[in-house]
Amino acid sequence: MADEYKDLIRGMMGRKRYIHSCNVADMCVKLAEIFGEDVKKAYTAGILHDCRKEADPEIQRREMLASGYHIDPAELDSKKTWHGIAAAYYVKNELGIDDTDILNAIRYHTVGHPAMTKLEKIVYLGDLVSAERDFPDVEKYRAYAVRNLDDAMYRALKWSVGYLSDNGKKIPVCTIEAYNYYIDRKLKKD
Repeated sequence: MADEYKDLIRGMMGRKRYIHSCNVADMCVKLAEIFGEDVKKAYTAGILHDCRKEADPEIQRREMLASGYHIDPAELDSKKTWHGIAAAYYVKNELGIDDTDILNAIRYHTVGHPAMTKLEKIVYLGDLVSAERDFPDVEKYRAYAVRNLDDAMYRALKWSVGYLSDNGKKIPVCTIEAYNYYIDRKLKKD
């Protein structure tokens, strides 16, 4: 499936990031199969999600600002979030992929937003729980991801907001709104 993208990203990143990207693509395919999403779109978004992660920060910034996406001040202040926006820009403008769902899945894979599409949730979670990830409780998050996307998003966003606040980091408004959206869904179910 789309081996040309594997060849492309291999030249754009180091071995560790390449393995991560392949693992994310594999997890995205698995989740797409479980939840009835387009497998090819899931693979494409997963394999390309970090294609600008190792680009020069000034290139990331330039692509991010040229992307046309709304950029939260917290994202602008955090270089670690630039690559998602820059990757969406690159995928659209350099690779000619104009599928809004794929582009948004790449753009929001680190920060999320309310009412994410199924593909967006799959890529967000696929990135969080890919095979090489080894943070505490990753197995729990993997189990959540294969059971229920909305519940997994609630749990992942709760973890992310907690991690960012515990480490004195700014939290993008879209991340807080996403957390509020998924906790509301959870509360309505319970």
